[in-house]
Amino acid sequence: MPVLTGIAHVTLSVRDRDDSVEFYRDVLGFREYETTDDARWLRTTCRHPSGLLLCLTQHRDHFNARFDPRHAGLDHLAFSVSSPEELEQWERRLDLLEVEHTPILRRDHGSLLVFEDPDGIQLELYCPARPAD
Repeated sequence: MPVLTGIAHVTLSVRDRDDSVEFYRDVLGFREYETTDDARWLRTTCRHPSGLLLCLTQHRDHFNARFDPRHAGLDHLAFSVSSPEELEQWERRLDLLEVEHTPILRRDHGSLLVFEDPDGIQLELYCPARPAD
């Protein structure tokens, strides 16, 4: 079987591209990389220092409803963090920025923080559990 080497990019449909660019920049550290607006959409690709590309697309004919995970497609988007301590730093950052979030949820498979972007897309910051010795 051919090999996948990772995720090249993620594209999210958003209600307001500029609001979404601001959120992903201010909260998660993405930076604008390229903007391509045309008759179909307003699209900005953002790059994270980790290398992940995130495309934020506002379709010109969108129906302006919030995201609903019950529809076929994306349910949520999880970003990995390197350690439980890093996850705690993220919790403090979200508090500082007044971004509503869950407390750190500890599971057998790992720990996570859950919050939403301006369109109601569920985002997670996830730290996998360390293997037992």
